[in-house]
Formats: sequence, structure tokens, C-alpha cells
Amino acid sequence: MKMTPKGPRAAALRKLKYDHLRTLEIPPDALPGSLSQCFRKCGKANCRCASGSGHPIWLLTYMVQGQKRVERIPEAWVEEVQRQVGLGKEFREKLAELLNANAELLVLWRQQQPQ
Repeated sequence: MKMTPKGPRAAALRKLKYDHLRTLEIPPDALPGSLSQCFRKCGKANCRCASGSGHPIWLLTYMVQGQKRVERIPEAWVEEVQRQVGLGKEFREKLAELLNANAELLVLWRQQQPQ
């Protein structure tokens, strides 16, 4: 079934859709999820973290087949992993806009069909 709704709203949605399709490229090194810094105590009684907030660590949190995964990221990798997570986020946002435009076009097409 080919949906071809008419009107200025449909034209704007199709333009948005095709603009995204032209530029939508899956980044080969994109990462899912989020990167966050938290603090953890090591458990040693004489360590400075025993009376403070703890040692800073970075965690990448993401989902695989409905299961939450958390991986510790070394400090030296943080900048690169942040970049890769950003690429993944940008891709997901563009893809969501494209899918939403398709849904809006479907709604317009349905509204324009004779009863």
C-alpha cells in the first residue's frame, strides 16, 4: 500500500523523512546506552575513600535482549567512549524522527481517505 497524503503538512513530513534518509548512516563505532561517573569505596579501612565519597569510576550502562548490562570503563577510555555514545544517541534520535514522520504520514493518509 502506497501512502500519498496531500497537503503542506504531508509535504513537510516527507521532506523531513527524505532529509533524514539521505543523511542517516549507521556509525560503525557507535555505542548504545549511557556513560556515567559514580563513586565506589574500595573497602580498605586505611584508604582515603573510607571517610570520603569513594573512588571515581566510569560505567557504561546499556540493554542487550532486555537485560541491563553495566561495564566499567577505564579512565583512559572515557573521552572516546563518550564520543561513541554520542554517535549512538544522535543515530537513535534521527531514526526516531524518521519513524515518527512515517507514523504522521500514515495518520494524514487515513484522515484523507473517503469514509
